[in-house]
Amino acid sequence: MHLIDNAINRSHFNQVNARVLVSGLRCHGFLVTKLVNGYARVGEMRYARDLFDDFPDPDVFLWNAIIRCHSRHNLFRDALGLYSKMQLLWVSPDSFTFTCVLKACSALPSLEMGRRVQCQILRRGFDSDVFVQNGLVTFYAKCGEIELANKVFWRLSERTIVTWTSMISGYVQNGQPLEALRVYGQMRKTNMKPEWITFVSVLKACTDLEGLEGGESIHGCAIKMGFELEPDLVVAFTAFYAKCGLVTVARLFFDLVETPNLVLWNAMISGYSKNGLAQEAIELFRRMVKKNVILDSISVTSTISACGQVGSIDLAKWMDEYIASSEFKDAVVVNTALIDMYAKCGSINLSRDVFNRTKDKDVVMWSAMIAAYAVHGEGQEAIDLFKAMRKAGVPPNDVTFVSLLSACKHSGLVEDGWKLFHCMSEYSIQPRHQHYACVVDLLGRAGYLDRAYEFIRNMPMEPGLSIWGALLTACKIHQHVPLGELAAERLFSLDPYSTGHHVQLSNIYASARMWDRVSKLRVLMKEKGLSKDLGYSSIEINGKLQVFQVGDKSHPRFKEIFEELESLERRLKEAGFSIDAESVLHDLDHEETEETLCNHSERIAIAYGLISTPPGTTLRIIKNLRACVNCHAAIKLISKVENREIVVRDANRFHHFKDGNCSCGDYW
Repeated sequence: MHLIDNAINRSHFNQVNARVLVSGLRCHGFLVTKLVNGYARVGEMRYARDLFDDFPDPDVFLWNAIIRCHSRHNLFRDALGLYSKMQLLWVSPDSFTFTCVLKACSALPSLEMGRRVQCQILRRGFDSDVFVQNGLVTFYAKCGEIELANKVFWRLSERTIVTWTSMISGYVQNGQPLEALRVYGQMRKTNMKPEWITFVSVLKACTDLEGLEGGESIHGCAIKMGFELEPDLVVAFTAFYAKCGLVTVARLFFDLVETPNLVLWNAMISGYSKNGLAQEAIELFRRMVKKNVILDSISVTSTISACGQVGSIDLAKWMDEYIASSEFKDAVVVNTALIDMYAKCGSINLSRDVFNRTKDKDVVMWSAMIAAYAVHGEGQEAIDLFKAMRKAGVPPNDVTFVSLLSACKHSGLVEDGWKLFHCMSEYSIQPRHQHYACVVDLLGRAGYLDRAYEFIRNMPMEPGLSIWGALLTACKIHQHVPLGELAAERLFSLDPYSTGHHVQLSNIYASARMWDRVSKLRVLMKEKGLSKDLGYSSIEINGKLQVFQVGDKSHPRFKEIFEELESLERRLKEAGFSIDAESVLHDLDHEETEETLCNHSERIAIAYGLISTPPGTTLRIIKNLRACVNCHAAIKLISKVENREIVVRDANRFHHFKDGNCSCGDYW
């Protein structure tokens, strides 16, 4: 036995096996069981199985050993096959047999086999064995039968921490985080002391709910109980804080781990990406690749999303090239992410290239390509693609129609959008708030404000923020004060602290020269502690991102930039350009107005691009707010005067400026 315990490889076990054979101990069940476990421990399942098969009359302990070995090595079907053979040979199972077999049933999962095993458990009197019942709870939870798991759980007269944890974990796995937290609360009332693995499941529930307060409470308990540095808990803390937006705290946990596993890398990259820290996500991905960490689709899609946020076409191409040489090149989910990335980086053609080269397109990919056309204002192309989708036999879903309606509203295709909305019923799709908001936007942008309001009044559900927000935007575009005030009133009651809605109403008043109401609204905003979002624009030159704010003079080359701005303004005036008075949203004199509008962040970014790139280079600008009417008109003329293509991504959509025209057709 001492030799078996100290053996570390197949050669050692073969020597021990030979000695057992020579000594005539091959029929000694206890020794053979130890040998079977030993072979399995070093990964030699074939030798373990041969040894078992040669044993003349294995007892329940040897059966348990070989079933457990197969289960531990993920050979679950073989484990269940051995259990069936054991029954045919009339060997009575014990509690260890059932726990191993239930683990195999859970892992496959095999609901039918598990139910047969439960019948055996009842027949043989193990219905009160806490270890076997824990296995049943886990089995039903992993098979998606959470109510059956719940019945087993509450039938137990005795519940260990494993039982409670299994139930909590089951609810989390089945997408019921609130129920998981409820069970955890009941557990705490029994004075049951949690284990670290319990905290992992509870933290996952808090992560799914983005419940910062609850997760921080669990963190405090874990510290008190000395579990904070448990490896699985470190991963859970990283994912939790990243999901809740506290990526700096998440990174502290991430950096505690000397060799992060894939789950930890993904949690951190996804956290950065979802919280707008795209550069950090990409930097971490590069580090991951450099360390030769094996990636999965989550690592890749999270990083692709980050590339889309940055908006750099060069970075997007680098990511695409990386995917092309990887195992993910044919993955539909990855290629769908690439379509979205290229669209956000301003290249609808490259999006379509990815779409065309993907063989097996699902509804998500078709919808993503339609959405790409929508954000670039190519409504007819989106509708044509929808027709091709139907011809290919791919049924649309509710997301497809959101994309289609968005495409129509950005292109002024009112009747097409109206027909599409009403054909949703043909596919048994019930419109959601998003669909109704798109229709309100569609009608409102086109000037059908009364029709849009009537549409809202006849909705079968209570209008929400997105509905009234769409109407308010339309009122701003068409300077409709009474309806704008009505929409704003509804919005303020639903969300009294939204800066955007207050600013939009202020802009409606300013456009109508109602300066007294503008002043009153600004006082109200000040009382509520609201301030307007600061506008900024970014441009990438030679792989380096430059960010500018209105009137920004912080750049080292600001003198050259503003000289270029002045030169541009002279050339624009010579070409007949004059400022649009409707862009003036403050009561300023003409000179102040002109200076303010010329110094908007996108104009500064364009000036920097012009002095930093060779003639004819396409400039790509990202702006966090909606482009104003004046800047839109100016950039159209700049594209003609400078003979440049200028692509601007604002808060709503893409604008492709070329030869004095914009792809939006002045409809945005």
